[in-house]
Amino acid sequence: MSDQRTIIITGCSSGIGAYCARALKADGWRVFATVRKFDDLAPLEADGIEAFRMDYTSSDSIADFVRDVTRAGNGRIDALFNNGAYGQPGAVEDLTTDVLREQFETNFFGWHELTRQIIPMMRKRGQGRIVQCSSILGVVPYRFRGAYTASKFALEGLSITMRMELEGSGIHVSLIEPGPITSRFVATSLLKINEHIDLRGSAHATEYRRQLARLDGSGGPNRHKLGPDAVYDVLKHALNARRPRPHYPVTRPAKQGILLKKLLPADLFYRLIRRFD
Repeated sequence: MSDQRTIIITGCSSGIGAYCARALKADGWRVFATVRKFDDLAPLEADGIEAFRMDYTSSDSIADFVRDVTRAGNGRIDALFNNGAYGQPGAVEDLTTDVLREQFETNFFGWHELTRQIIPMMRKRGQGRIVQCSSILGVVPYRFRGAYTASKFALEGLSITMRMELEGSGIHVSLIEPGPITSRFVATSLLKINEHIDLRGSAHATEYRRQLARLDGSGGPNRHKLGPDAVYDVLKHALNARRPRPHYPVTRPAKQGILLKKLLPADLFYRLIRRFD
């Protein structure tokens, strides 16, 4: 049997997932990459990456992928990088329960379903790495990002609990907590806010106009935004270190937010965060 390590990476159509899939392949890993749309398979396959279609919101899709990747890898999966997600903008009072549920299906329940089906393969070999691409919004709340923030707070709690439960099994769980990273994340958020939020009829209509100007880039560039290579740098540590860390914040805003939350009284901290865009 080959000693080449194998990894599943989800959400590989662009951004963090696409970059990490190609970088890990270049580093000698066998990469099983997932995308939601058939059209996104070809670019990955052209680079020699084994690509599969999988939709986190479909149990059948997850089961079919696990079956196919188990066959492809002869039952060997060394690592899982859960990454595919989107952010639903909007004030909490403007979110229907169905919209909130849809956010959790993609960002939380689907991740859990896939992870549970991969863990037995890792347990059989007595080793494995599970890396969850969370967000600074899984640690620090942010106005008009309640759905996304809630899904990431839930992911943080579930993942750290799983890390404690898997101690001694040889399987390690880590969370990567990026701040702003160059990707199609903002473009998807723009589609979701227009699809699900009554922008004109909301009590927050004025604020939405300002937020939309920032999201579509007319408010100026974000000088703190880094490329997906910044995430790859910490992913490598989580995959290769003898004792991977539980948390890997990425970007200056993420690190500053975590530090301020530790240092400041809660009320002062939340009032400070309230002022940030």
